[in-house]
Amino acid sequence: MATVNDQITDAVTQTSVKVVAEAPALAMGSLYQTMAHSTGLMFENAVNAQQQQNVLAQAATNQGVMQIYSVDTAAEAVAAQKILEDSAAKTAKS
Repeated sequence: MATVNDQITDAVTQTSVKVVAEAPALAMGSLYQTMAHSTGLMFENAVNAQQQQNVLAQAATNQGVMQIYSVDTAAEAVAAQKILEDSAAKTAKS
């Protein structure tokens, strides 16, 4: 069997040790990136939910205002109908 130069053996050993030593740091870096991304998505979803709640609140307020404005209109329509009916009744008697 051929012998290998000691310098080559040391270089390969050092490279392997370096890769094994860096693995925990790379794993933690990947974990931190994943956590940061998940937190960003969480805040994005929270903002979206707030925007949807604001849209619903505006729609509910709009519906309430429309109902408030329609009360007078309905009352005026009933009064106008009564006046027309009274006028028609008087005209029929004449």
